[in-house]
Amino acid sequence: MHRGLEQLSLVVKSGYPFYIGGMPKVSEEYLEERRRHILQAATRCFSRKGFDQTSLQDIFRESGLSAGAVYRYFKSKDDLVQAIGSGLFERLVAVIEEPLNEDPLPGIEQIIGRVALALQEMSGQDGPGRVVLPVWAAALHDPALAAIARQALGSFRARLVDALTRMRNLGRIPPDTDLQAVGAAVFALLPGFFVQHLLLGDVTAKTFELGLSQLLAPEMLSPPPPPRRLKGSARKAPPARVTRPSR
Repeated sequence: MHRGLEQLSLVVKSGYPFYIGGMPKVSEEYLEERRRHILQAATRCFSRKGFDQTSLQDIFRESGLSAGAVYRYFKSKDDLVQAIGSGLFERLVAVIEEPLNEDPLPGIEQIIGRVALALQEMSGQDGPGRVVLPVWAAALHDPALAAIARQALGSFRARLVDALTRMRNLGRIPPDTDLQAVGAAVFALLPGFFVQHLLLGDVTAKTFELGLSQLLAPEMLSPPPPPRRLKGSARKAPPARVTRPSR
C-alpha cells in the first residue's frame, strides 16, 4: 500500500477506530452554533428549575450532548450562568440603543417601554427572560458575574442619560436637570415592572408604558404627532367674521 494511502487508512486499535492524520477541522460557525445550542439548553433548564436545582446532568440531557462535548465549551455551571447573564445584558443594551438613533427622539416612556416589551417577550415558558432575576441574585455572590452585570447595567443606564442629554439639548427638559439622578430613578422603575410581570402576572409592558406616560413630567414624554391632513387637501381659511352695522 502506498504511504499516502497508509496515512489516510482507518486503523482499528482495541476495537476503536481512529484516523492517523487526526480529527478533521470544524468551522468557527459550527463551534459557535454548538455553543449557542448548549446555552439555549441550559437556559431552558434554569428557567424550569432554577440555578440551584439544575444539575449538569440535566443540561447534558436537554442538549442531547455528552459531558465531554459540553465541557469543551463550559467547564462548570458557573461558566454557563455567566455566559447566559452576559448574553441577556447585551440584548437589553441593544434594545435601548436603537431608539437613540431615531429622529425625533422618542420620549422616556417609549424608550423604557420598549425594553419592558423585550423583557416581556423573553419571559414566556422556558424563555431567557425568566432567568434575569436569578442572574441578578447570583451576581451578588459571583464576582465574575457581578463584573459582567456592572458593566452591562452601567452601559444601559448611560444610554438613558444619553437620551436625557439629547432632550435637554433640544429644550425638552430644563437645562438644570440632574441627568444622572433622573437616569438612575427611571432605570430603577424597570426591575419593579419585571418583578410584577413575573410574580403577579397582571402587569404588561403596555400597562407599564401607560403608567410612565402619566407619571413623568410632560417634557420627558414623546411629542404629540402632527395633525394628519388628507392628501391633496388645501387648508381652508377660517370664515370671515361678519360685522353687523349698528343701528
